[in-house]
Amino acid sequence: MSQQPGAIQRVLAVTSVTAVVALAGYAVYFDHQRRNNPNFRKSLKRKLKRHAEQEKLEKERAKQQKLAQVGEYLSAELAKDPVSTDPAQRETVFTSNVEMGEKLASASGNELEAASKFYKALSVYPNPADLLGIYQRSVPEPVYEYIVLMIAIMPPVNVSTFLSGSAQSGSAAMAQAVAGQADGAQSGVVEIDE
Repeated sequence: MSQQPGAIQRVLAVTSVTAVVALAGYAVYFDHQRRNNPNFRKSLKRKLKRHAEQEKLEKERAKQQKLAQVGEYLSAELAKDPVSTDPAQRETVFTSNVEMGEKLASASGNELEAASKFYKALSVYPNPADLLGIYQRSVPEPVYEYIVLMIAIMPPVNVSTFLSGSAQSGSAAMAQAVAGQADGAQSGVVEIDE
């Protein structure tokens, strides 16, 4: 019986040495082909490119799936529990949704529900840009991503007016800046002439 363990050890040693030699031989062959065979290099590049394209398509498909899932969830949530448009209830709606969102965000697995609560709070908040900045600093990253997706899918009224207002105010600010530069240039000419 003592001879069999030694025989088994020899067989295992020979098998492992053979496997290592075969692996090293394949590595040398692969490296030689990669360096010297242009068709082999082209096929490697094609495989890498095809793999990268498949990964890109999978990421895009996953993104579209996530977007559809968030859109369906948001629509169902707003149909089940619509956001109050009553100005007298804005403060209570805001505080209750933020509190629920914070509770849900603290437990993992509730990111989508927490994001919907924060979204509802954002929809009644008078200055959504400030609240988004607060969310970005204080809310976990997955929840914040869901909030941004929800805004992209279905922008609340105050956010859409803010965005359209900023575009108008941006063009108005540009017009004022141009007018201010023109006024400055005229006053500069007047100062030089005096």
